[in-house]
Amino acid sequence: MSTAALALAGRSLRISRRQPDALITALMLPVMLMLIFVYFFGGAIDTGTTYVTYVVPGAMLLCAGFGAASTAVSVADDMRNGVIDRFRSLDVGGVPILAGHVSASVLRNLVSTVLVLAVALAIGFRPQSSAAGFLAAAGLLVAYITAISWLAAALGLLAKTPEAAGGFTFLMMFLPYPSSAFVPIDTMPGWLHGFAENQPLTPVIESLRALLLAQPAGNAPWVALGWCAAITAVAVALAGALFRRRTA
Repeated sequence: MSTAALALAGRSLRISRRQPDALITALMLPVMLMLIFVYFFGGAIDTGTTYVTYVVPGAMLLCAGFGAASTAVSVADDMRNGVIDRFRSLDVGGVPILAGHVSASVLRNLVSTVLVLAVALAIGFRPQSSAAGFLAAAGLLVAYITAISWLAAALGLLAKTPEAAGGFTFLMMFLPYPSSAFVPIDTMPGWLHGFAENQPLTPVIESLRALLLAQPAGNAPWVALGWCAAITAVAVALAGALFRRRTA
């Protein structure tokens, strides 16, 4: 990563620190949703294991979705308030600007993921994986966070206002629900099975669950990585095109 991108990532993190309300919401809302699912609904859902064990991968992806939403808003705000012109006058290009936002998003999301994992351990989550399994799960999670952070940056460029950017990222926060994140897919209506089984988040969730619990993962990790790579490639290209159009 370039020096400019590192400096801009630090800027994004400092801005987050100066917005404690948004930061606390991004950190605590996934934790609260996990606790609601575990204690309000978990007793009524049969997953073949303790519900907290089943739900943790989905909670991690919820974290990533909320964090990506703040990235889209930050990018849209930069495009509106004129700071991009200042950066360009300093010979800072679009790639470092966007990479700074994405890098800060990845770091924020990793912090919120650690918080979710700590709370999950406190309420009964017991991973069974080896060190290699944990590293593989962490690598996949970083790949997913990076992918949706770049997608959020592109959506932030597409939006005209920060409020619209927040609305555009609703899909990323909604996608964990029609997947295997919170209930087994075979409990869903038949017409939903095809989408839930083949959408990008399901192989990511299944891979994280298998890696954390030392269960057979099959080809799910490779499918998940393929989705992450495809989303990243498309999002980076789209973000670059949108940035050039917005700053032309």
